[in-house]
Formats: sequence, C-alpha cells, structure tokens
Amino acid sequence: LFSCTVVAVLLSSVPLLELLQRVLDVTWTWPSPSEPALSSSEEALLCSAWLLTASLLAHQHSYNSEVHQPISLNLEKILNVVIFRKKKPALLLVGILQLLRFIIRQNFSSSLLVLIVQPTAQSSLESLPSEDDASLYPLTVRQVLSLVISLQNLLAQKDLLLSQTVVACLEALMEYLHVKNQDTALHVASQPWNRFLLFTLLSGGEKSFLCPEILRLVTLFARYQNNTVISQSEISQILQEATKANLLELPENISQALRLFLLQVQSRRDQIEPAQAETIQTLLETVPPRTRTSLKIPDMICLGGVAVSLSHIRD
Repeated sequence: LFSCTVVAVLLSSVPLLELLQRVLDVTWTWPSPSEPALSSSEEALLCSAWLLTASLLAHQHSYNSEVHQPISLNLEKILNVVIFRKKKPALLLVGILQLLRFIIRQNFSSSLLVLIVQPTAQSSLESLPSEDDASLYPLTVRQVLSLVISLQNLLAQKDLLLSQTVVACLEALMEYLHVKNQDTALHVASQPWNRFLLFTLLSGGEKSFLCPEILRLVTLFARYQNNTVISQSEISQILQEATKANLLELPENISQALRLFLLQVQSRRDQIEPAQAETIQTLLETVPPRTRTSLKIPDMICLGGVAVSLSHIRD
C-alpha cells in the first residue's frame, strides 16, 4: 500500500505521530455517558487513525524504517475493546484488529509501538504466572480464550470486511500459539464451537465453501487440529464444489484461498484417500497462480467517509 519512501516520510513526522497518539487515546474513553457522542466525521477520524497506525506498523516492519516518535498502546485495553466491544462501530473494530494482527505477527515487538503490558487482575493475586501463561507472554491463556470467543462471535455477524479481518487475526493468533504453546493451540483449534461456527457461516441462501473467509477458516482448522472440526465430509464437499467451478474465472482472493486449502489438505497424505489426492493435484494444476499484476489492481472502498483497501485487510 505504501512505498518505502512514503513510509519513511510518515514515520519521520513527529507531529503526525503525536496526533495519531492523541486520536487513538480517544478510543479508551468513548463512548462515555458523561461525554457527547462523536460526530460522524470524528468517528471516521478515529477509524482512520487505527487503520493508518496498523498499516504503518506493518510497513515499518517490512522496510525496517527509522521511527522518530513511538506510539504507546496498552495491550489489555486493546484486547478489552475487542472482547467487550460496547457498541463499537464495525470499521473501528476492523482497524483495531488489523493492528492487533500485526502486533501478534511481530511477536509483540515493534520500533513503532511501545506496548504497555499490565498484570491482569487474576495474575496480580498470584505470586508467579502459570507455566502456560509464561509461555504465551504477554498474553495469558484467559485472554487468549476470551479473544477467540469474541472473534468467533464477530465472524457470526457475517459482515464481509469484519470477517476478512477476523480470519486474518485468527490466523496470526493461531500461528503465535503454535510457536509458543502447541497444547494451547490444539485446545483452541479443537473446540466444538468451531464446527458450529462453520455451519453458522454456511447457513442461509446458497452459501458455499468457495468463499475466501470460509476457505481460510477451514484451512486454519485443518492445520491445527485432527478431525474434530473438519471431517472427510467437508473436505469432499469442498473438492466437489471446486471441481464443478470454473476455476479460471474465480476472483483471485477465492482462488488463492482455495490453493492454500488444497496445499494444506495435500500435506496430510495419511488422512486423505487416493482419489482425493488425485483430485487435489488436478485442481492445483488448474488454479491460476497469484500474479504480480493482479496485486497492483486497486480495490479501495469507502465506508463512512473512510477509504479502506480490501487487499490490505486480506493480506
């Protein structure tokens, strides 16, 4: 979304970073019974600040750009906004989840962010954190489970932009858990609620598995659990739908999500049937590869006066 030069210019602007800090801080006090509601333009500014900060966080890491003024954020407050929400607009949640996703991907370490980590109420009562909590630091098991439940509830709302952001955040979180504590990752991925969530997303109308968010979610479950959520029945249904579809005419986000699913299932050679393995290989040879040209196609949408890049949310 940004070139190296643009990122360097933005990160060198101390007034801009100070302004972002002041705007982001409004999140923790809004909505407040004692304060007037934000106007639509103020709400758009708040959403834009989170989206811009998330984008700067990702690009600063990619380009290793110098930061002249870091931004301070409280991790527990970020998590609580997502977990408790309190009627926050969907676009604000998108911005906050984007930033949380990039923080997790960067292992909670960034030159742009000073991340404030406070002991939770539960941990302050205990002399030492549990072994699981210590392995997940700065997160705790309780925070992880609460966050996952909240993300699942957001997915069930079936808001397209929010769903893309939630799935991307779940992917980053599960990768972090898998590296830090595989037992916790397996516990999260194997919850029966995940299967119910999948069927909820598929309910209504002519919803199919060939939807990028559903494909990415199925791929995620398949990667981190055995067969408690994704069974042979779901795998066969996806392969059947893919076989009937004109793969060359699928939107790129669907074809790439399908490719990742096929590669994930193919890697589980001991759990697929020979006929499925042959179908998977045929589909992989048919699904068009991701092209550099398609990445340059703008896909901006405007929501409530805020311009949002769909590819940035997805990728």
